[in-house]
Amino acid sequence: MRHVIALDVGGTGMKAALVGADGALLYEARRPTGRERGPDAVVANILDFAAELRAHGAETLGEPPAAAGVAVPGIVDEAAGVAAYAANLGWRDVPLRRLLTSMLGVPVALGHDVRTGGLAEGRIGAGKGADRFLFVALGTGIAGAIGVDGRVEAGAHGFAGEIGHVVVRPGGPECPCGQRGCLERLASASAVSEAWAAASGDPDADAADCAKAVASGDPNAVRVWQQAVDALADGLVTALTLLDPRTLIIGGGLAEAGETLFTPLRDAVRQRVTFQKLPTIVPAALGDAAGCLGAGLLAWDLLDTTDGTEVTT
Repeated sequence: MRHVIALDVGGTGMKAALVGADGALLYEARRPTGRERGPDAVVANILDFAAELRAHGAETLGEPPAAAGVAVPGIVDEAAGVAAYAANLGWRDVPLRRLLTSMLGVPVALGHDVRTGGLAEGRIGAGKGADRFLFVALGTGIAGAIGVDGRVEAGAHGFAGEIGHVVVRPGGPECPCGQRGCLERLASASAVSEAWAAASGDPDADAADCAKAVASGDPNAVRVWQQAVDALADGLVTALTLLDPRTLIIGGGLAEAGETLFTPLRDAVRQRVTFQKLPTIVPAALGDAAGCLGAGLLAWDLLDTTDGTEVTT
């Protein structure tokens, strides 16, 4: 049976699947990245994992995979197939596509983790059927994926969708990127965790605890939460002014708060739009499977191109 390898590399773990032409998950597996042993060990583990997946496919499905799609964190030069930088893995300029292509003997597509997850959400998840969508992941940081006609735009240099570094509070908290007042320093799950830990006096409190306190009516929690929602709405309105998406998909850890987030966020965005068209604002549908599913889509897209080497995410 014809199939592809789909591999989603995270900071601590990897999720993988063998995916059929109809999108069916024919086999699934997980493995730690081994990042505690250093960046070279992570690369070695990826290659070993991919080799195991290839062997499993050949043995159980009657033929080796036709292609592979890999999603990785950090800054990705997708055109060159290079994982340019990932702080949590210690990577700099890792030629991952070349290494995997050499080892697997099949074409390999490499994608940024959030853009790859956004591709899956836009094509087969919460944005299915939308010709223009924006996917925003609210996790440790904030990043986005700009979807156009079933594809995700990487940009000229691989930085498209970095909405987390839109400055929404000039002079605000310092961001590791070098700016002050970036959206992700105010509205990410880690930013809400930090703010709520300070407000509650509990150093172990996190964003999920803040959401629970909001639901119970705690005024301090409501204040912290609303500040994050207001910052997020400011960033999103900037994005929708530039991009005019039909659907705005919100995912990541903070989105797990459900309507505790979505009700005030929809209100805040609605209050800020003037001439802009209000998009449909929906929660992501695929959860932590989005990256792996998106990697599978990248691999199949690669096979659909004329020479098997050209893919844009």
